Amino acid sequence: MAKGIEIRAAHFPGRAPIDAYGNGGFRFADMSHRGSILCLPTGIHGWDMDMSKPLSPENFRRVLDEAADIEVLLVGTGTELRRLPEELRLALKSRGISSDPMSTGAAVRTFNIMLAEQRAVAAALIAV
Repeated sequence: MAKGIEIRAAHFPGRAPIDAYGNGGFRFADMSHRGSILCLPTGIHGWDMDMSKPLSPENFRRVLDEAADIEVLLVGTGTELRRLPEELRLALKSRGISSDPMSTGAAVRTFNIMLAEQRAVAAALIAV
């Protein structure tokens, strides 16, 4: 019996700079993704997040699970800067992650620079 199309979670298994962003998505590694993304040591993952959702530890679970390989987390909060709630900041800090919220554009540019420097950086980027 044919299964039809199998839908899989969006995942690029590697680290790559972000080539472009906007129009609700991102381009990287000769591919594009519509929606938000997490750029982690295990690769680039689709992230069910938008500007209306809270910046909570639950929404950053994958980041917290990979904390051992992350020193800095850049949080692209969309078109406007949003402060990280104390609960999230403390959850990240308790795992040795320094967090830095900024607009998504600034986070993309900073991520690309730090990635080129081979730093232990990750990014949580809300699509704009």
